[in-house]
Amino acid sequence: MYAILDIETTGGQFNEEGITEIAIYKFDGHEVVDQFISLVNPEIPIQPFVVKLTGINNAMLRSAPKFFEVAKRIIEMTNDCVIVAHNASFDYRILRTEFRRLGYDFEAKTLCTVELAKKLIPEQQSYSLGKLVRALGIPMADRHRASGDAMATVKLFKMLLDKDLEKEIVKDFIKLEVEKGIAPKLLDIIASLPSTTGIYYIHNEKGNLVYIGKSLNIKKRVNQHFTGTSPKCKKIQAEVFTVTYDETGSELIALLKESEEIKINKPIHNRAQRKSIFQLALYAEKDEKGYLNLKLQKADGRKKEITSFTSLQEGKNALFRITSAYNLCQKMTGLYVTKTNCFQYSIKECDGACIGQISPEEYNARVQGFIDKNTFENQNMVLIDRGRTINERSAVLIENGIYRGYAFYDLNYQIQNIEILKNIIIPMQNNRDTKNIIKGHVRKSKTLKIIKF
Repeated sequence: MYAILDIETTGGQFNEEGITEIAIYKFDGHEVVDQFISLVNPEIPIQPFVVKLTGINNAMLRSAPKFFEVAKRIIEMTNDCVIVAHNASFDYRILRTEFRRLGYDFEAKTLCTVELAKKLIPEQQSYSLGKLVRALGIPMADRHRASGDAMATVKLFKMLLDKDLEKEIVKDFIKLEVEKGIAPKLLDIIASLPSTTGIYYIHNEKGNLVYIGKSLNIKKRVNQHFTGTSPKCKKIQAEVFTVTYDETGSELIALLKESEEIKINKPIHNRAQRKSIFQLALYAEKDEKGYLNLKLQKADGRKKEITSFTSLQEGKNALFRITSAYNLCQKMTGLYVTKTNCFQYSIKECDGACIGQISPEEYNARVQGFIDKNTFENQNMVLIDRGRTINERSAVLIENGIYRGYAFYDLNYQIQNIEILKNIIIPMQNNRDTKNIIKGHVRKSKTLKIIKF
């Protein structure tokens, strides 16, 4: 659990400042589960420049509670939590100073979103909270007030968790839980998981990832791991300490995250998925009569493929759909021929029933229509899909035919140009797997909206 906070002060000499306002949002890594917001009477005057900056003046604080009156609530909100703040050393120092005045030694583990942002979102022009969230498309209200700044920090921290593909933030938090001796049971773990689309991460007692998976229903899938009797399930059951998750809303982003993060983290029980999952590819080759034949064969990196498939059956099913949608000859897509030794569906001579009266130019135009729709070469596009909540959308960016990454954005802050999208994007590797995941999803998805630019 994280306590994301912001403090406004009177200003003044170092370690002589007083708190004028505090906001704390208790955050479980996915949503805010509790909050505390209060003005505080510092019992000393506010510096004029602070009044101008925050709008909080001495008159507003005369009837506000003094720090000792809110101290218990602050301890309740931060107990067993990692304190997260933008420039955390400042807020933590102020809290410790105020508690020290009461004779209480306040201690907590802290995380600074300035330092995290510099590491995970490099090359930003400014890391001040206002300029950073504006550049990242994060909505912000009540700037320089504790509640507004703390909520902006919540949204920023949530984005930083998404960008932490190596899961260092989560691993450190799990290590902290281990130190406290917290070891949830399998049923407790399952109860804490959502029945939504996303990625789940199975960690051992050292916080290390032992398995990464994706599912349209995270709770149901993890339950299958915990009740399964296969050798892999048994190993997972023996090693699991806790399970974390990222909701994606979008199945496409779940597929892309799973592929990327398995390659980065190399979990011990994902060995089979570390390599490319696409074993078959679709190619277009002209026959001796000049007709473009679609060939489904073993993937060959030296040849230019249209798209790929994970299994023979998936490839055959796709070819049936393609021939129907584009009115192509089934023999020329190799659907009714036997598999050769080189695992290729070769093309028999057409008997004339399908295309005997169609010129190669006319037929090839149909095939090219399919190829153009299923290739990203030199294209710039954004694939818009559902997000994690009803107020959010997801975006997958393809630039000059290269997959750049994905992002989530608030509907209240529409993405007006590609530069803002580039700022908030979670960068991903452009490889054969990611391209084919996207192509496959575009073929099947009914919710995807494609914007070309």
